[in-house]
Amino acid sequence: MKLHPILAALRKHKAGTVLIALQIALTLAIVCNAIFIIGQRVERVNRPTGLNESNLFLISQQWVGAPSADAPDGVEKLDALQREDLAALRNLPGVASVAPINSLPLLNSSWTGSVSLKPSATIGDKTGTRTAYYFSDEQVLSTLGLKLIAGRNFNAGDVQHQGFRDSPPRPIVIVTKALADKLFPQGSAVGKVIYSDGSSSPSTIIGVVARMQTPATGSWGNDFAWYSTLVPTRMDANFARYAVRTKPGQLDATMRAVTPLLYKVNPLRVLDDNSIRPFSEIRAKAYRADKGMAVLMGVICLILIAVTAAGIVGLTSFWVGQRHRQIGVRRALGARKIDILHYFQIENLLIAGAGAVIGVVLSIGLNLWLITRYEMDRMPVLYVLVGVVAMLILGQLAVFVPARRASNVPPVSATRAA
Repeated sequence: MKLHPILAALRKHKAGTVLIALQIALTLAIVCNAIFIIGQRVERVNRPTGLNESNLFLISQQWVGAPSADAPDGVEKLDALQREDLAALRNLPGVASVAPINSLPLLNSSWTGSVSLKPSATIGDKTGTRTAYYFSDEQVLSTLGLKLIAGRNFNAGDVQHQGFRDSPPRPIVIVTKALADKLFPQGSAVGKVIYSDGSSSPSTIIGVVARMQTPATGSWGNDFAWYSTLVPTRMDANFARYAVRTKPGQLDATMRAVTPLLYKVNPLRVLDDNSIRPFSEIRAKAYRADKGMAVLMGVICLILIAVTAAGIVGLTSFWVGQRHRQIGVRRALGARKIDILHYFQIENLLIAGAGAVIGVVLSIGLNLWLITRYEMDRMPVLYVLVGVVAMLILGQLAVFVPARRASNVPPVSATRAA
C-alpha cells in the first residue's frame, strides 16, 4: 500500500492528527516515568531487612519518675530497671529470646554516625563512611534473626551500659557485610580496627552479619541503607525498647501477656496501644507512602492509557463516518476488506509513530527534570523503548474496531449522496 494517499488524507485533518499525536506523546512520557517510579517503589518495599521478621515484635515504653541519665547513679538505677524487665520478659512462656535495642530497621528512629579507618575522621572526610548504630546485648543476633557469616557473636562479658547521652569507647563491634566490604574491599574485616564518630579510640570488628538494614525510611538514607554497626551496649534512659522473638505460633499470645507482666514488675511506666507492635506492622507503616505512591501512579497510568485509546477510537470512528462514500468508491474499484483495514492501521501507525518520537524526547526530559527536583534515579532507556512499543500496540488495538467497521462498508455506498 502506498503512503502518499494516507499522508494526503492526514494533511486534510491536521488538527485531529496533531492532537492524537500529542496525546500519545504525553501519555508515553508520563506512563514511562510513572512505571519507573512504580518499579522503584516496589523494589524498595520488597527489599529484605536482614531480619527474620516472623515471630518478632517490639516493645517501646517509658518510666514515670525515672532518675536522670545525666548522673552516674541515675544511669545505674535505670540500668537496673532495664535488667529487671529483660529478666521478666525472658522468663515469659512463649518467648524465645529478648534483646534491648535502641531501634530496628524501618523504625525511622536512627542513631547515625561515621566509621573510618583513621582516628578523628568525620563523615565529610574521604575516609569516613556513614553508618547506623544498633545498641544491644549478646542476644541481639538470635532475637533479630541476623545471620553471622564471619567472626563471633557478642558474649555477656562484652556487654557494657551507658547513659543515653554518653559516648564511652566501643572496644568491639559487629558490622554488616556491606559496610565491611566498603571499609575493607581487599579482605576480611574480622579482627580489623575502625574508629567511630571521629574518636581516637579503636573498635575491633569481631563479627560480620550478612545484612541489616538501617532504621531510615526516607530517601536520605538510601546511600547507606545497609551500613549498620552493632555495639554491645545497653542504652539507659527514661525510656527503653525491647525486641522480642517468640516461639512459632506464640506471637499474639505473648504480645497480650507483655503489658500485665511489665506493670507487675514496675507499675511506674507508660504502655499504650502503640507500645507493643509486631514487626509486620512496623514494615507496613514504613512503606505506606511508597505503596500509596505506587497505587496512585498505577491509577494515573490506567486513566491515561484509557483516555488515549478512547481518543484514537473516537477520532478514527469520526474519520470513518466522514469517508464513508470514499471507502465505498474504493470498494467499488476493487479494494478488498483487508485493504481498507490495513489503510486505517497504517494511518494510525504513522500518527502513533510521530507521537512516540515526540514522547521519547518528553520522557527523557521529564526524567531529567525529576532528577534535579526530586533526586530520582536516571530512567533506563529500556523503559522508553518498551513504552514506545506498548503505545504502538495500543494504537493498533484501539484502531482495530473502527477500522474493521470501515472495511465492512459495502461498494454500493459509492452511489449515495455525500
